[in-house]
Amino acid sequence: MLINLLPDFFAVLNSTDRVAAYQRYFETHRRILAPYWHNYVVDPDGPHFADVVRPTVLADRTDLREMLERTDVVALARSTAEQCARLLAQDVDVDIVLMVGVGAANAGELVIDGRGVAFVCLEHFTSVANQETQGLGLDPELIPLWLAHEVAHTIRYTSPGSRSEMRSLVDAAGGNYSYWDTGREASLRELLLNEGLAVHVSQMISPGHAAWEYFGFARRQYARVRELEAIVARAVSEDLDRAGLGLRLRYLSGGMSDEARTVDRYVLPERSGYYLGTRMAEAAVSERGIAWAVRASATELAQLARDAAATA
Repeated sequence: MLINLLPDFFAVLNSTDRVAAYQRYFETHRRILAPYWHNYVVDPDGPHFADVVRPTVLADRTDLREMLERTDVVALARSTAEQCARLLAQDVDVDIVLMVGVGAANAGELVIDGRGVAFVCLEHFTSVANQETQGLGLDPELIPLWLAHEVAHTIRYTSPGSRSEMRSLVDAAGGNYSYWDTGREASLRELLLNEGLAVHVSQMISPGHAAWEYFGFARRQYARVRELEAIVARAVSEDLDRAGLGLRLRYLSGGMSDEARTVDRYVLPERSGYYLGTRMAEAAVSERGIAWAVRASATELAQLARDAAATA
């Protein structure tokens, strides 16, 4: 199902008291917005909620309005959802949410009461970096790339045929996804492969972009990750079957200090695990196809990688 929150957000901007209007908007859409805030922003019931809301609703949105005038984001989202359903042999419902966020993730995945949700925050896709909104200035043509990435996650987390750790963890949490809890409990191998498989899906659904854009890298960062691939692979090798939030943050998150990303005197590029996970999943995608690979366990994926290496 496509859920378009844009009209309600713009109604907030048209209100005389925007902060109060956002609070009403949040309560109306709490089912989606509360998990979004919990996973990607701050606790919406905590003391900093209003501190984030205020600049969000007062920011200049000219860049967003101009992008929406020239880009049919609804059509882009519908087309992407249809392509993903075919490519991934979709066997479970997924909601696609178009929204304006609060400057956090440009896109993301949720599972709410057993139902997968892939969302995209359009303030990041205006082609103009915006300091007020923390918008990244990504081109709107990248929306299908990022939506496909998130849809892949939701299939891995909720498909009845999924044998992934992530599905087991989501099920154990009552059908709800937590970035923080899965980061603490899923093995590093699972977390790397989870992102790598999603990158493969985005490459298939939205081909033709620069290689680094599929990882959310800058060009120079991509070159550095490739240069250090062997170093990164060696660094993770002893931790692949371990779990810990620090591992997820080191290899798959931005904003970590150089010290936290230093291994054997090398400072690993931020989010280098996206590239490594993509490489780790290549054999399975080639051998069994992406629909199978997205549902496979990390053990199955690792075995196919070993088999491919043995015959290379």
